[in-house]
Amino acid sequence: MIEESRRKTFLGFDFSTQRLKALVIGEDYGVLQEADVEFDVDLPEFRTAGGVLRGEHGEVTAPPLLWVKALDMVMDKLIVAGVDFSTVEALSGAGQQHGSVWWSKDAEAKLGNLSSDGFIHTQLATSFLCDSPIWMDSSTTADCQALEEAVGGPEELAKITGSRAYERFTGNQIRKIFRTKPRVYQNTTRISLVSSFACSLFVGKIAPIDLSDGSGMNLLDIRSLQWNETALNACGDENLATKLGTPVPTATDLGTISPYFVQRYGFKPECRVVAFTGDNCSALAGLRLRSGWVGLSLGTSDTLLLGLQAPAAPVAGHVLVGPTPEAPYMALLCFSNGSLTRQNHRDRLAGSSWEAFNDLLSGTVRGNRGYMGMYYDTWEIVPRVAPGKWLFDVNGKEVDKVGPQYEARALLEGQAVARRVHAEDMGFTLDESSRLIATGGAAVNKDLLQIFADVFNTPVYVMEQHGNAALLGAAIRAAEVWSAETGIKLPGSEPTVSPVATPYPDHDEIYTPMLKRYRQLVNQLPKLF
Repeated sequence: MIEESRRKTFLGFDFSTQRLKALVIGEDYGVLQEADVEFDVDLPEFRTAGGVLRGEHGEVTAPPLLWVKALDMVMDKLIVAGVDFSTVEALSGAGQQHGSVWWSKDAEAKLGNLSSDGFIHTQLATSFLCDSPIWMDSSTTADCQALEEAVGGPEELAKITGSRAYERFTGNQIRKIFRTKPRVYQNTTRISLVSSFACSLFVGKIAPIDLSDGSGMNLLDIRSLQWNETALNACGDENLATKLGTPVPTATDLGTISPYFVQRYGFKPECRVVAFTGDNCSALAGLRLRSGWVGLSLGTSDTLLLGLQAPAAPVAGHVLVGPTPEAPYMALLCFSNGSLTRQNHRDRLAGSSWEAFNDLLSGTVRGNRGYMGMYYDTWEIVPRVAPGKWLFDVNGKEVDKVGPQYEARALLEGQAVARRVHAEDMGFTLDESSRLIATGGAAVNKDLLQIFADVFNTPVYVMEQHGNAALLGAAIRAAEVWSAETGIKLPGSEPTVSPVATPYPDHDEIYTPMLKRYRQLVNQLPKLF
């Protein structure tokens, strides 16, 4: 079986906020090899913290050359892991959503003429006109307001693009650069998302934006699947559509791999490159959610996602074009204060040990004697709240300090309650057949998953195949598109999930009042606009 599975392999990449990960699967979708590069640790020369660079006024960027050099490094690590690239039939990838890459005018020529004798990062050193604004950037509030006004208000923008205007969305970031850095805008020949940028490195030309990731820009009409002209005009000039290119379906075979990878790493010339997409979109593909299942991605940001058959106009959250034919659309709720915020407060309360932090949790009871916390280390997306920390007692009175054990539980229960409340506001409903399928780095913390099980009153499962659904989804999409195009059926099985947390029977007594209290308290917090 091992030799048979190695005969055809598929490669996936995940260009996430803090690291670049790569994974090889066999015909049965079993994981064969993987490797990763952590930006802060392995590439200290870029001086990132958490994979990003922060400005003084909410700006958060990353150098695109960091991602290119990370690719050079991860390819070498895959060689060390024993990957035989000649067996790879197809590859695809995921990228952190909403980030934009600004290509210089000679960049595509350089992509098409890479020398296999050198690293890619040395050959593309002058191909990017600025650092890339990413999803954590919160500096475009004025641009969001202008875009919403141009199309007739936030509800109208949500109806067209699937989301009201959000600071991190690419259209608003483009508008800010158009407004504040006109020379960068004018000298840019193409604007990519992080996903299509990464894909470009493999196809040797500027790859198109895929529809699923492209619908996270506030620019795409999610029904017509075309750029919306009013939104384009509000964010740039008459050349913006050309700079963006024509979007393509996510399950698009973009052709064969660049000769650079054939000559340097031994890929077969026929290896196919499938369009890359956003990490949340790829996670939906990786989880292969069934009806009634909800994906819970616990990463740098926390995300709830599920497949939809038709689009809606959400008050909060997002509707995106789906990444797979089985899910024409997907609903997504993204909370920017996820694992990094949990980690920051873990360090403050219990040092750098999750074991010590979980010991604090064991010193409290479910419901936390009424203490509820709202912790926003960075600008929050849902709800739209500025950074700050609020801690309330059972009577809704704000308190300055409580014991570390109460604060630890207040942090986690407050996050879980927020996830459920805002999911319900978007129309999420859970019944007896429902499951939360947890993925992401924090999905290994069973104490955290138990809190989600109790708050949602729903069993929580984790995937047995791989903890990173976005990364696994990239490899699976490569395999499935290749299989559909060649007509060769692969023995990839249904996802195998294991239960890790079951809600206690007194859920309603403890958490239903907390849901009501959260709705009241969150309205007291200062909103962005």
